[in-house]
Amino acid sequence: MEQWKKNLAVLWVGQFLVMAGMTMIIPFLSLYLQSDLGLTDAHETATWAGIIFAGNFVTSFLFQPLWGKLSDRYGRKMMLLRSGFGMAIVMVLMGFAQNPWHLLLLRMVNGTISGFNPASVSLVSATTPKEKMGFAMGTLQSGGIAGTILGPFIGGLMADAIGFRPIFYVTGLLLFLASMLAMFVVKESFDRTKAAAKPNISVMAGFRKLGRIPQLASLFAVTFLIQFAMIGPMPLMPLYVQELQGTAVNLAFWSGLVGSATGLSNMVASPLLGRLSDRIGQERVLGVSLVGAALLFVPQAFASTVWQLLALRFVQGMFLGGLIPSVNALIRKHTPDGMESRSFSLNSSTLSLGNMIGPVAGGLISGWIGIEGVFIVSAVLFAVNAAWVRWSLIRRTGSAPGGG
Repeated sequence: MEQWKKNLAVLWVGQFLVMAGMTMIIPFLSLYLQSDLGLTDAHETATWAGIIFAGNFVTSFLFQPLWGKLSDRYGRKMMLLRSGFGMAIVMVLMGFAQNPWHLLLLRMVNGTISGFNPASVSLVSATTPKEKMGFAMGTLQSGGIAGTILGPFIGGLMADAIGFRPIFYVTGLLLFLASMLAMFVVKESFDRTKAAAKPNISVMAGFRKLGRIPQLASLFAVTFLIQFAMIGPMPLMPLYVQELQGTAVNLAFWSGLVGSATGLSNMVASPLLGRLSDRIGQERVLGVSLVGAALLFVPQAFASTVWQLLALRFVQGMFLGGLIPSVNALIRKHTPDGMESRSFSLNSSTLSLGNMIGPVAGGLISGWIGIEGVFIVSAVLFAVNAAWVRWSLIRRTGSAPGGG
């Protein structure tokens, strides 16, 4: 097997385990706070659960650019292993938490040392042949999506089978094994002497330099909107399903199914659309995917049955599956040489920002113009972004300083 394929296979497993580890606490977090950490009031438990879950993304948003800078200077594999082994240790420590503050602090530490995903993307982009870039990015994306979807399911099964605390020990062990696998199998060609000879640009200076490239600004906005669109409606989905289905049985089942439908089709479509983008161009796949996703938001606001909503969310996931692989391939294309990891880390920060703002904005919009309004606003934002992508990428192709 060629080395780039070995890298891709190992990092797919790593992406899956990292995202599963971050999301598998969703089904039992509130129960863990009550049964093991001593909370009794329902409102207090819900508040702590929200804060603890968000804590990971807050620090991840803040620290990703720093790890990107260090990755460009000292190597992507080093940052990959730093994050993987670090998160394995923190995950095990979560199983020893004695109160909610311990768990919150550890979740924030986990976000601080995270960076496995952008380091994986950067390493794959550096070792994959140019003509296979879309396929590789799509395949890697499917690993993260699979972990995000299956994480809560696995967490729920494990909670029933072995209890809450052992889940953290098992997850930490799996992250450790994935990191060990990466240490021995993954290889990159990185010239530290050449990297050290380049000017040591600060995080903020690097941010300003990359921000002046319109193609990259547009791609970062796409990443933010993807997360806004996927995560924003999630907390509202049970209410919307209840509105469509009334008080029928299996409400939780249907809410979960509707919520995961987009991710399931996204996971399947990402490698396929990534391969297609290698043939017809990432800009074209990105533009069509944005327009398709925007159009499919509108009928969701007017769905009259759960089956309609489920079908629309599933089809929309196919269009969303063409976004992240295209974005990652185009980030590599438009980034100046030597700043690739910074770009991917900044992109990861915008993803974390979408994870933070999406649910909050969705709740505010829902309170203002109803749950249906969340879909309409998302459609408008996607349409505006599609126009921006057309102007900044398609019309200006080849103008980026990084070799675009």
